[in-house]
Amino acid sequence: MADIDDRWHRKGPNGKPVRTARYGKGSRWIVRWRDPSGIQRKKAFRLKADAEDFAGTVRQEVRTGSYIAPDAGKILVEEWARRWAEAQGHLKESTHARSVGVVQNYVLPRWGRTPLSAVTFTEIQVWVTDLTRKGSAPRTVAKILGVFRQILGWAVRDGRLVRNPADGVPVPRPGELHTHRYLDHAAVALMAQECGPYGPLIRLLAYTGLRWGEVAALRLRHVDLGSRRIHVVASVTEVNGRLVWGTPKTHQRRVVPVPRFLAAELVPLVEGRDAEALLFRAPRGGVLRVRNFRRNVLDPVVRRTGPAGFHPHELRHTAASLAIASGADVKVVQMMLGHKTATMTLDLYGHLFPDRMDDLADRLDSAACAPNVPQDDDGDDEQPETPR
Repeated sequence: MADIDDRWHRKGPNGKPVRTARYGKGSRWIVRWRDPSGIQRKKAFRLKADAEDFAGTVRQEVRTGSYIAPDAGKILVEEWARRWAEAQGHLKESTHARSVGVVQNYVLPRWGRTPLSAVTFTEIQVWVTDLTRKGSAPRTVAKILGVFRQILGWAVRDGRLVRNPADGVPVPRPGELHTHRYLDHAAVALMAQECGPYGPLIRLLAYTGLRWGEVAALRLRHVDLGSRRIHVVASVTEVNGRLVWGTPKTHQRRVVPVPRFLAAELVPLVEGRDAEALLFRAPRGGVLRVRNFRRNVLDPVVRRTGPAGFHPHELRHTAASLAIASGADVKVVQMMLGHKTATMTLDLYGHLFPDRMDDLADRLDSAACAPNVPQDDDGDDEQPETPR
């Protein structure tokens, strides 16, 4: 499996070692072996002890399936990242485009010319710290590191790295308070009024938590005003100027409730139209694109009424805030927003849920003091006999 040869000597006719033409030149000992794919490999050593140690390691790695070819990690990160990106056909096109953007803007400038095998845990941690110091938000840094971790993990599964050097690299914690902005009912009403014919769109985003791509893809057959439900089954995203249709984020369909006042406001947009028509359309027809909507409708309103720099996605945060304030529990908010887990909902909006510890204590107090619960007498209690 792994043989050690002496390049300075060979056996003579009488069995005694005879010097070769290599005697005294270069490393004396050479280890030869075949890797699991059958390729013949070799490596030279000056000392026999080093050669024996290496040969033993090769035998152990081949036997346990942990063998990594010496040149497997020599490929540059830029080449490996290119191969990784080309192989991510299972991703939604919008997700793939964002990942490629992370690679181009953050990974390659730092790691592009680095061999895979030269990427270390320490250097990744230094890089993450530098990204934070340069002003990248904690969530942005986490996404950048996540993409790089996927690229390196792909190299591990391909047998180019023994382990993923990005595993366990800590990311900066977000600040004590979330920086989300939330509109109250009055602010939502004002923004909807100022947006004119797109007022129902503002209210729908603020009271259902739909993502922009989901509301832009909403067709009349997905809107059931009788039961006051919207079926979220599709999403449309602009990628490099092109519209890409697909499933909602996390590929999960869901049903969201519509308040009565909003259902009444949507009736004129639904009546008399084809079931396949989009609920909201651009002024000239077709899909309503978020960039055009911001430039032509929302941004002028925001400049007049605030808050400064308000983005349509912040209406999704507003929907979460208004739902929680109305008494919705975390599971209901999770289902409405389409989060994968309630933990994700709590991570984003847990600080909005009211502190109900006093309420819990009061409920326990009421239950313990209920009339059908035996109570201790006010008189002297009979003391148990002292054991003798």
